[in-house]
Amino acid sequence: MKSLIQYSIFLLLFVVSAGSGYAQSAQRNDILKELNSSSGGGRVTVYEDESIKHILGRPMAPPRTVYTSADGASQFYRMRGFKVQAFSGNNQRTSKDEAHRKQQQINASFPDHETVVLFESPFWRLRVGNFATRDEAEEVMQELQKTFPSFGKEMYVVVDEVKIPINQTGYDSERHNSIQN
Repeated sequence: MKSLIQYSIFLLLFVVSAGSGYAQSAQRNDILKELNSSSGGGRVTVYEDESIKHILGRPMAPPRTVYTSADGASQFYRMRGFKVQAFSGNNQRTSKDEAHRKQQQINASFPDHETVVLFESPFWRLRVGNFATRDEAEEVMQELQKTFPSFGKEMYVVVDEVKIPINQTGYDSERHNSIQN
């Protein structure tokens, strides 16, 4: 009977830890405290095996690759995120020049946001920023539309690969992982 109870408790611990994306050490301690507490007529003692101790509280997702800029000044993650597409044109005679002209205007007014001119045949596109969430991208898009009302109608948020600086204030990789999962 005692081994059945221990087996049931072990199974319960395993199911609880496998069911969540990340089993935090605080959760592990809470579970063990709750199981060890005497809230009924009996007393249950849980003995945690060392192999389980190492599994609980460990992130289940593989670590992200860290990239370094060419000048070595900053480190960042590459991940799926959002950019503001500020221009898209397929006129082969004028679209390239227009994309670069708008890029210069945006760089002058918003130097903190990276701009990239892309050519994906037959389109020239100008994309602005590296945002982990759609909300961040939409806020910047509204600022761009206020600053440049003449090309505000063709702006919209797109999903793209972005570079998120590791030391960016307010960026929390745990929060982003919960958004992605």
